Amino acid sequence: MFAVCAIALLCLVSLSHSAPLACEDLVRPVDQLDPAHLEGTWTLVAGGMSSPEYREKFKTRDSASISFVNGTTFTRVFGSNDSCQYLNSNITLEGSSFDFAQYNVTVTFLHTSCQDCILLRFDNMAKEVQRVYLFSRKREVEQKEMDEFTAQTQCLNLLPPVVKDPTKPICPGKMSNDAEAQPDAKTE
Repeated sequence: MFAVCAIALLCLVSLSHSAPLACEDLVRPVDQLDPAHLEGTWTLVAGGMSSPEYREKFKTRDSASISFVNGTTFTRVFGSNDSCQYLNSNITLEGSSFDFAQYNVTVTFLHTSCQDCILLRFDNMAKEVQRVYLFSRKREVEQKEMDEFTAQTQCLNLLPPVVKDPTKPICPGKMSNDAEAQPDAKTE
């Protein structure tokens, strides 16, 4: 009898470790955002969108990256059709988020198990999720990390994620000396 109970207990323990995380855990905001961890450049790996229009626009970009400087400057770099677009924004981190007031968008950092990643959720003023982006210090992430991201997009009721082609060139992080970063002129 003891052996049967022990086997049953072991089976339950192994099932609890392999069970998928609940949506509440998958899409919760970061508790303590470390601005020093954000410093530097992050490459866009994948995105999940709420509408086909966002999804189609996302697909037109060959690559994208973001950079944080001192937790107050947020630069977005988009590559498409052999050209690069640079957009700078001044931000104020508040807890696990910051606002793009000019776009009426709040950006929230969500938990991810990927150590070299950040996960950003973009909500409109009605607090409806518009899109979520997975950025990494690398061009690609492990399959388990991509599976987690897919589950996160499902929990947020977004369309299936679009994964960026890691072989496409990334725009240089810095512009040439004869060009200046454009201040925010339009939303992504």
